[in-house]
Amino acid sequence: MTLRNRLQKLLTRLGLLPEQLIPREPVALKPIGIVRNRVQEPRMEGWEDVPSDIIVKKELTGALDGLEGYSHVLVLFYLHRVSDEERARTHCHPRGDPRYPLQGVLATRTQHRPNPVGASVVRLLRRRRNVLRVQGLDAINGTPVLDIKPYIPHYDAPSEVRVPEWITPPPLPPQ
Repeated sequence: MTLRNRLQKLLTRLGLLPEQLIPREPVALKPIGIVRNRVQEPRMEGWEDVPSDIIVKKELTGALDGLEGYSHVLVLFYLHRVSDEERARTHCHPRGDPRYPLQGVLATRTQHRPNPVGASVVRLLRRRRNVLRVQGLDAINGTPVLDIKPYIPHYDAPSEVRVPEWITPPPLPPQ
């Protein structure tokens, strides 16, 4: 038995291989709110002007204090209509367009992901008690909201960003 094999066997026995360090238990999150808007079906684009209300649980109203001082917030939400079959996909064409190169789902913004969690930076229009009115949230009516964070440019917008060549031109015209 080679040294490498012995080392791997020892690490396996100790539970120290990278694959063994990833927790196997599910992570349980409880929604803090729900999205209310007029969009009933998922869509690829056209979200910029969509107003949405995020209704936060009443017991979390105080947790929103101070948020109205920000122009934008980051909303994390559960893509509740993604099926198990769609979660199992490992590759897709960005925006569902075969003219774009096939990519791993974690290298795209597709909703078809192993853990269907969406993230959007949106304009905060107003707060009334436990209801936030936002604009540009790409979530359909009834989407569970997992978290809301203030958008802080010097934390959330890095100055030097690299993206693949295929993403830099303007989107391709519709087929």
